Amino acid sequence: MRIKLINPNTTPSMTALIAEAARAVAGPGVVVEAVNPEHGPASIEGHYDEAMSCLGLLDEVRKGEASGVDAYVIACFGDPGLDAAREIARGPVLGIAEAAMRAACFVATGFSVVTTLSRTVVIAEHLVHKYGVSGQCRAVRASEIPVLELENPDSDAYRKILAECRQALALDRCGAIVLGCAGMADLCQRLSRELGVPVIDGVAAAVVMAEALVRMGLATSKHGDYARPLPKAYAGLLAPYAVQA
Repeated sequence: MRIKLINPNTTPSMTALIAEAARAVAGPGVVVEAVNPEHGPASIEGHYDEAMSCLGLLDEVRKGEASGVDAYVIACFGDPGLDAAREIARGPVLGIAEAAMRAACFVATGFSVVTTLSRTVVIAEHLVHKYGVSGQCRAVRASEIPVLELENPDSDAYRKILAECRQALALDRCGAIVLGCAGMADLCQRLSRELGVPVIDGVAAAVVMAEALVRMGLATSKHGDYARPLPKAYAGLLAPYAVQA
């Protein structure tokens, strides 16, 4: 089984970090192919970044379809391009935010999300409503750490994230923490041990769920709005992205 893990930003070191987290939970015989697009933002920290990341992401899905990939994981907590990717993919496509939130609902009656910057909070809140987990999500909290600073040992990222998790447990009536950035994947187990509660990394959750769906023989439905995009001409720089009949 081949699972293509797509980091929609263009930072290879972050791709390597999330690949390690993904491969740590992949089952026997599962090959995790971790990639990031050649073109796009270095990190995704807002609506504009998300929009600009989608073409590179979709291009990676198109390449995967041509090479026989079985499933995809979009490794950004905003789940950018998720519905569009599902239109062009045969197999399952999972976003790490949806996977993490649904996993949290299996192990606690309520969870809080701890993410990076305050400007991304509304994006996570929109996804909470979209995925129907408003009754379980107690809060979305920002640790005020830029995404790329997660890789900087001098940023004190772990301490800041830990402190925000403690605040969530003290004030939000939650029983689990969802980490709101793929770049936090390497902190998951350490946080869980220190806090004594389930801490969910969406990268690991999405890989395990994608594997399970493939083993169940389930693919993305092509009936209704996940049907293949309608063939039509695309103009200018987007001409190569047109779907053929």
